[in-house]
Amino acid sequence: MKILAIDSSGLVASVAVAQDDTLVAEFTMNYKKTHSQTLLPMLEEVKKAIQLDLGSIDAIAVAAGPGSFTGLRIGSATAKGLGLALQKPLIAVPTVEALAYNLYDTGEDTVICPIMDARRNQVYTGIYCFREHRLETLKQQDAVPMEELLEALNAMGKTVIFLGDGVPVYREQIEENCRVPYTFAPAHLNRQRAAAVAALGEIYYKEGKIQTAAEHAPDYLRVSQAERERAQRLGKTDHA
Repeated sequence: MKILAIDSSGLVASVAVAQDDTLVAEFTMNYKKTHSQTLLPMLEEVKKAIQLDLGSIDAIAVAAGPGSFTGLRIGSATAKGLGLALQKPLIAVPTVEALAYNLYDTGEDTVICPIMDARRNQVYTGIYCFREHRLETLKQQDAVPMEELLEALNAMGKTVIFLGDGVPVYREQIEENCRVPYTFAPAHLNRQRAAAVAALGEIYYKEGKIQTAAEHAPDYLRVSQAERERAQRLGKTDHA
């Protein structure tokens, strides 16, 4: 099975190709460029480097959210366009599940807590562990205040590994309020990687969790700032 994977859900842009249990190629960049500038050129570089015939892939896995509204739209549009052109199915992989999968098989006594900065003192997060070599969801992905997340983790009483772009934003709050043993994932594992999206994508593909390109839509979890501002303007208009 050959999976093409895309993740542009946060600051990182990442493209990977995995075949069965082998990561064939991965191009990941975490730099000050927009995903509209980087994602397609990265895909083209991977394609050329491994002489990839896109028609040979079985499916396209994409980090489906939550995350940056713009980044998710770019990744979704890229995956949908490829899926339609190649007539290949899409696999929507939740962003924080893919982040958690970076820390494979950490065991039942350790919980994995990806945190992505969602602004407004909230994080996109979920709580996970590995049981019998499979990722298990202890708390579904959601947008929550950081203090609420720390309360939940303290109540679990287990060692926590934090990762994601929310760590530098909320590190001080974690250090002051986390009452259980914790650590932070190292640099090579603490951000989005398309390789993890591909690996989870293959599992989900075998479980039948696929969709057509036309069916796919990102999971934003909450409305964008532009939509909130528009709703506020309409509300004021209604009361005028």
